Amino acid sequence: MWKERMPGIPLELVPLEISDQRRAVTEASVDAALVRLPIDRTGLQAITLYEETPVVVCAADAHLTAAGELTLADLAGEVVIVPQNPPVTVVIDGAVPPTFDAPATVAEAIAIAATGVGVVIVPMSLARLHHRKDAAYRPLVDGPLSPVALVWPDGETPPLVDTFIGIVRGRTANSSR
Repeated sequence: MWKERMPGIPLELVPLEISDQRRAVTEASVDAALVRLPIDRTGLQAITLYEETPVVVCAADAHLTAAGELTLADLAGEVVIVPQNPPVTVVIDGAVPPTFDAPATVAEAIAIAATGVGVVIVPMSLARLHHRKDAAYRPLVDGPLSPVALVWPDGETPPLVDTFIGIVRGRTANSSR
């Protein structure tokens, strides 16, 4: 839609770590960002877009892969790896804490889970983004959903950001605010 409405004006996608998402918007290194909620909304405007299903990432040959989907109860007794800035917060009764420091990123947590030492719970898009041949994932049917929002700085919205917001909200090229 952006290319149709704004030909010749590139839309640059900049990957952000969860720990950097708010700072990137408030310090204007990006004009707007797709972020995982919750986020401190002070000084920001936001539109919640959708909620993602959580998945359990484990080694490709782990016993958990025998099921098509998992529940929190299925994870009792498992080592649950939680990255430093978790995209999903989950409390699992009977989970075993790791004996190592929390990985810095989701990608590192998935790499560790792929070795078979534990599992990590992330939104499905992050499991797909950091897909590895030695890892598999299964939906966590009773886990918390992970909301995603579009955020941009408070104040006067620049015209190009306003156009992007219109696209996200489903406005047509001829509709008015």
